[in-house]
Amino acid sequence: MNIHEYQAKQLLKKFGVRVPEGRLVESGPDVEGRAEKAAVELARERGNTVWVVKAQIHAGGRGKAGGVKVCKDLSAVKAAAREIIGKTLVTPQTGAQGKKVHKVWIEEGSSIARELYVGVVIDRAIAQVVMMASTEGGMEIEEVAARHPEKIVKVAIDPTTGFLPFHGRKIAQALGLSPEQTKEAVGFFGGIYRCFTELDCSQVEINPMIVTQDGKLAALDAKLNFDDNGLFRHPEVVAMRDLLEENPQDVEASKFDLAYIALDGNIGCMVNGAGLAMATMDIIKLHGGEPANFLDVGGGASKEKVEHAFKIILKDPKVKAILVNIFGGIMKCDVIAEGVIAAARELKLEVPLVVRLEGTNVERGKELLAGSGLKITPANDLTDAAKKVVAAAKG
Repeated sequence: MNIHEYQAKQLLKKFGVRVPEGRLVESGPDVEGRAEKAAVELARERGNTVWVVKAQIHAGGRGKAGGVKVCKDLSAVKAAAREIIGKTLVTPQTGAQGKKVHKVWIEEGSSIARELYVGVVIDRAIAQVVMMASTEGGMEIEEVAARHPEKIVKVAIDPTTGFLPFHGRKIAQALGLSPEQTKEAVGFFGGIYRCFTELDCSQVEINPMIVTQDGKLAALDAKLNFDDNGLFRHPEVVAMRDLLEENPQDVEASKFDLAYIALDGNIGCMVNGAGLAMATMDIIKLHGGEPANFLDVGGGASKEKVEHAFKIILKDPKVKAILVNIFGGIMKCDVIAEGVIAAARELKLEVPLVVRLEGTNVERGKELLAGSGLKITPANDLTDAAKKVVAAAKG
């Protein structure tokens, strides 16, 4: 799960990480008036004379797309809010369709002396949390890794000890911070680490982390991603979910505990098990096709869950053919067949459907499909299924 920049900063602040103060303005009537009011309140509290109006979408690269405006007077703040809210931003992370802006964050301006980078992820190869830092703040970390890998320092943090002061000092030294800044950095980095671990994050990224003209550290931008499996422990984080930022099929899938990710292809996939789903997508591509989605219905799906999965796939207008690939273990093949038949009849299925079943109650499942009266193409194995669905999608 992702959240907006302003929400990430609110959470980081609770862990002692310094962030610029700001106000949220959402779409609706009198955007200019509310933006002006927010800026005036901020200036009164913080004493700033510069404001930054920042589009809030779940994607990076907002500045280059016109979603970040530095404003030196109230008329500029109003104009920026009017321009950005309702605009569709196209960035490398949104795809060609872009994302529509429904809210902006009006933030106090910061006097920047240096821009740095710090991020936290899990390195599964060593089973430890890794904090990364670089002097090349403000740039995509992937670009830095490709062009200047020597400028990225990585510090592994053993989960049995957690973050210790020497971790912070090592990172501060690599970033060239002064002794006074290093003292602050230990607490700053420690707060980021605690945010990552205590909120079950899958990623924390501060880019840029800034050193202000008076030598203070702050998170000028922030990105937090969360492990969906840990969200049951954090209702306050779940409450931050913005459904407007998510693919409608993703939202629908989450209601039925389906693992769904929309892709750019035209072959819909319904599979049980993440590994089998990945293998299915791979073999579709091997035979010249493009998957339209990743969809794992899980190991013990009911007939109703299968029906909902089918409906979600068909809501994608790009889908020209569907492959159902089920290996029945806990999930029985006849249950899958019943769900597929019910969904196909209800939705008056018109796109070609290829079904490969194997495992528990497979013969009964095949009998149900064969006797359904529907245009369903059976497949003997995964290769056969991939060839048939790719051919069907091509017409």
